[in-house]
Amino acid sequence: MCPVRTGAAAGEAPHRVAWHDGTVTAPLTPPHRPNPHDPWQTPPSGSHLAPAYGSPDDPDTATELRQAVVVLALVALAGIALGLLWLWLAPRVPLVSDGSAVFLKNSEGEEAIGADGTFVLLAAVFGVLSAAAVSWRLRRGGVLVVVGLALGGVLGSLLAWRVGVWLGPSSDVVARAREVGKGVVFDAPLELHAVVVAVLVWPFVALAVHVLLTAAFGVREPEPELLGAGWTSYYGEPGPGGHGGPDVPPGGPGGPPAGGPGGS
Repeated sequence: MCPVRTGAAAGEAPHRVAWHDGTVTAPLTPPHRPNPHDPWQTPPSGSHLAPAYGSPDDPDTATELRQAVVVLALVALAGIALGLLWLWLAPRVPLVSDGSAVFLKNSEGEEAIGADGTFVLLAAVFGVLSAAAVSWRLRRGGVLVVVGLALGGVLGSLLAWRVGVWLGPSSDVVARAREVGKGVVFDAPLELHAVVVAVLVWPFVALAVHVLLTAAFGVREPEPELLGAGWTSYYGEPGPGGHGGPDVPPGGPGGPPAGGPGGS
C-alpha cells in the first residue's frame, strides 16, 4: 500500500504519494543491517586484529646504532690494509736528477695513472668484501648499519690514501735528489690524482653489493594471516559460505527483507 499525504485541504481527495515523486526514498541499506563501509562499525564476531609485522629478532634502534658504530669502525680500520696493499702493488714513478733539476726518467710512462688505477681496483675489492661480511653477519641490519658501511668505506679510503703516502717514498723530491746524487734514479712519492673519485669507489661498491645481497638472500617478512572469517566474508572476500560481500535481501538492496512487511 502506498503512503497517503496528510494535511490535505478540506474537500480535496487524499493524494497518494508515488515512489518516484522524490518525497519518499527507499533506504540503500536495510535498517536491520549495518552499512558495511562504515569505518566506525563494530567488527563482526569472530574477527581479530592483524598480526604485527616484523620479527622479535629484529634489533631495536639502540642495538642497531651500536651495530652501525661497530661496522663503521671495522670498515674504516680495514683501510690500513688497503693502504699497505696499494703501497706494495702500485707502480713506481722513476725520477732522475741532473744536478740542477729533477725529471721523469720516462716522460711517456703511465706509472702515475697506474697508481690511481691500482687504488680504485683495490677499493672496489674491499667494497665487495665489506658488503659481503656485513650482509652475512648482520642479515637483519637496518638503515643505520648501511649508513655505517658507507661512512666506513669513505673513512677507510681516506685512511688508505694517507697510509700509502706516509709509508711511501719521501714527498721532498729535492732533498731526495740531493741525497741520491746526480744521474741516480729514485722513486717519486706515491700520489692520488683523482682523490674524490678514488675515495668514493669503496662506499658506492659496498652499497651496491649490499643491496644485491639483501635482495637475493635477505630475511623475508612472513605473509600476514587472514583477518578472520568474519572480516573476510563481511567485506567482500570469499567466506565460509562460498560467496563474497555482505548478504543482500531477496528484494534487492532497496527492498524489504523476505518475510517482512510488504514481502508477500
